[in-house]
Amino acid sequence: MRTREEILKKVRELEIRSKKLATQLFSGEYHSAFRGKGMSFKEVREYVPGDDVRFIDWNVSARIGHPYSKVFEEERELTVMLLIDISRSELFGTSYGRKRDLAAEIAAVLAFSAVANADKVGAVFYSDKVELYVPPKKGRQHALFIVREMLSLEPAGRGTSTATAIRFLTNSVKQGCIAFILSDFIDAHYEDALRVAGKKHDVIGIKLYDRMDKELPDAGLIQLMDAETGAVQWVDSGNAYVRRRYEEEFFRVTAYCADIFKKANSDLLHLKTGDDYINVLRRFFRSRVKGSVN
Repeated sequence: MRTREEILKKVRELEIRSKKLATQLFSGEYHSAFRGKGMSFKEVREYVPGDDVRFIDWNVSARIGHPYSKVFEEERELTVMLLIDISRSELFGTSYGRKRDLAAEIAAVLAFSAVANADKVGAVFYSDKVELYVPPKKGRQHALFIVREMLSLEPAGRGTSTATAIRFLTNSVKQGCIAFILSDFIDAHYEDALRVAGKKHDVIGIKLYDRMDKELPDAGLIQLMDAETGAVQWVDSGNAYVRRRYEEEFFRVTAYCADIFKKANSDLLHLKTGDDYINVLRRFFRSRVKGSVN
């Protein structure tokens, strides 16, 4: 567990790095990638041929003596929600760091991208229950609070329930938002919750994984422990069949997750510890602008 000094140092490092990335890389793509909540009234101007007659302001027109039209503009203020899996499986990682460290960096970049565009940002930290809810607000200090909690919060729960977090989002955030779910999605039974949330919110899953989630090293007899249940078992990683079954299980879970997001008309990104997540996010934002998500 990190000390308070270590956490504050890491928060400062993440703020500097994330603000730079948010400003230089994401401002344009981020703001163009997501639509606002609707149209808001901007002004009244003289009617010109071609204006939609439904938007004629009859009160103003009658008062002045000739037709005037209402002009609307798209509301650009967004609410960004970060659903962050802090279950114990997120503590796993090899040479490139833990999945939770990767989640912290991505969450920081997304939070400061929202702040840079004057949008609200909030968070739901979860394990097999909601560990902490941070209601959406604007501003640097609020984003720093989210990052600080991301680095310091220890889960009370032992398992993972993505469905619980998604249902909490649906019940807590009444207006449509942009919801990023950062998790390894080593979980099940969240399809119904995601389908309901996808009708109301713009949901993007970011599946985080480590190379050893996918493949076992050929290292002979090794002891593996389930981070969430504490169960321990010996595995013969020198056996090719065992290694193949381990890889097959990874792809089964990955395919299950991809199918659920597809059926919910929601997007899913895959990020491995050590990957250049900046380029992955940039490509995603740009594909949103072009209207063709990968």
